[in-house]
Amino acid sequence: MSNGLISVYPEELAFDFELEKQTYCDLKVANNTEHHVAFKVKTTSPKKYFVRPNTGVIQPWDSCVITVTLQAQREYPPDMPCKDKFLLQSTKVPPNTDVDEIPQDTFSKDGEKTIEECKLKVVYNTPSGHGNADEERLSSRSFKRMDSSSMQAVQVLKEERDAAIHQTQQLQQELELLRRRRNRKSDPGFTLMFAAFVALIGIMVGFILNLAFSAPS
Repeated sequence: MSNGLISVYPEELAFDFELEKQTYCDLKVANNTEHHVAFKVKTTSPKKYFVRPNTGVIQPWDSCVITVTLQAQREYPPDMPCKDKFLLQSTKVPPNTDVDEIPQDTFSKDGEKTIEECKLKVVYNTPSGHGNADEERLSSRSFKRMDSSSMQAVQVLKEERDAAIHQTQQLQQELELLRRRRNRKSDPGFTLMFAAFVALIGIMVGFILNLAFSAPS
C-alpha cells in the first residue's frame, strides 16, 4: 500500500490468535521520496497492542520495520472479525530532525503542513482444526464453568478430609489418655472394657483415615 510519501507492507495486520499466547506482526514502511519522513503509529485499542517503534524518522529511499505485538488474551474478542484498526501517519521533516526528539506538533494538522494517513485493518487467524470463533468461545466458556465446578468439588473434599484428620487426632488423644488411666488401675474388668474400647477406636480411626486420604490433595 502506497500513499505518496511511504509504502506499507502488508496492507493489513494479521495475527495468529490463540488464547494466553502473545503473537506479533511486522510492518515494513518504505520512504518513497528524497526527503526525510517522520511516522507515527496509532491504534483504537492501545491496551491490547505493543508497537515498537511507534514513532521514527526514515531517511530518503530507506525503509524500517515496525513490530506490532498482540498481548496475550484471556478470552476471545466479543466481535469477530476483529474491529481493531491502526493508523500510520507520515509527514516530511527537516534532515536534522532527531529521531528521539520529534516535536509534539509534528503530526498536528495545521497550517500548510501535509499529513498523510494510512489505515490498516486487523485480522485474527485462528489455528487450523479449532473451528470457527463462535464455537471456540462457547468451548472456552464451558471449560471455565466445568473447571469452576471441579474446583468447588475438590474444595469440599479437602474440607471433609481436614475434618476427618482432626477427628482422628482427637480420638488418638483420647486413646492415649485411656492408656495412661489403665496403667494406674489394676481392675481386670476395667482392662477388658479398655481392650474393647481400643478395638472400637481402632476401627473408627482406620475408617476415618481411609476417608481422609482417599480425597484428592
